[in-house]
Amino acid sequence: MKKITSVLLAGALLGTVMAGCSSGEKTAEGGKSESGGKEPSIGVAIYKFDDTFMTGVRNAIKSNAEGKAKVDIVDSQNSQPTQNDKVDLFISKKTDALVINPVDRTAAGVIIDKAKAANTPVVFLNREPLPEDMKKWDKVYYVGAKAEESGTMSGELIADYWKAHPEADKNKDGVLQYVMLKGEPGHQDAELRTKYSIEAIEKAGIKVQKVEEDTAMWDRVKGQEKMAAFLGAHGDGIEAVLANNDDMALGAIEALKAAGYFKDGKTMPVVGVDATAPALQALEEGTLLGTVLNDANNQGKAAVALATVLAKGETPSKDNIGFDITDNQYVWIPYKKITKDNINDAK
Repeated sequence: MKKITSVLLAGALLGTVMAGCSSGEKTAEGGKSESGGKEPSIGVAIYKFDDTFMTGVRNAIKSNAEGKAKVDIVDSQNSQPTQNDKVDLFISKKTDALVINPVDRTAAGVIIDKAKAANTPVVFLNREPLPEDMKKWDKVYYVGAKAEESGTMSGELIADYWKAHPEADKNKDGVLQYVMLKGEPGHQDAELRTKYSIEAIEKAGIKVQKVEEDTAMWDRVKGQEKMAAFLGAHGDGIEAVLANNDDMALGAIEALKAAGYFKDGKTMPVVGVDATAPALQALEEGTLLGTVLNDANNQGKAAVALATVLAKGETPSKDNIGFDITDNQYVWIPYKKITKDNINDAK
């Protein structure tokens, strides 16, 4: 009888321990999801943490992952070899899925090969891999926006201003003399925004002349330095500034302020892309003419949703991620023109 009682007691204690182990407390491998199952682990590598737009995306990833997935977000420090090492570490830790904002879009193929060998689904974010790399595996997806749309909208903002303000044609030659601040050389967003912004101005029936074009690497300080050099060389011969992103546009504005612009009626139309918080402040102040909303929140939200579904071994669809999927691999987040008049749409 004592033996039977001891066995029953041991069984009861074991059951209590097992019940404690299945509570909602997080473990090293993952946590408890809203539905009661284990949260999948997602490794996220951002090209660099001090990029203003990607900071917004990173925050969106964190907030949208809560209760759904355990995310580990790392800084690739704008170095592709560093990012490759981060990917290797995620794979060695048997992470369930990857979200990669590549430093170099042409390096995506190597990352895909590694992920495929480990059967770890991968979602690329904001920097689109080459089409041939996307075709390597059916567990590769891309979340981003079509750069040509943002370029077209940037050009339209300048064209609308030019038509509404005849005084913008300083030398009265009927030609828009502009400078262009480009992002990273070879980056699809930089190349397409540059091309399509000028095409949009020309399609509006406006003749254009490029005064200067140079890369400022998406960076505010570099944007200020390049714009200061443009002004030193050409002065009032510049009639508009187009920048591939807001940070460079804000840098240009600082250089323009130093040259006496934005006071005593002296102004310059400057446009950017991203609709970051500092850019919206510049819109309110009247120093930035317009920007194009690059939806950081929905890019982060879509990337997490995709990675979570893939980590569970499920097939993504609009029903389980909340976004349309094009060509079985692409989630496109639309852009929107933002001016002072509709600034609340961006806020």
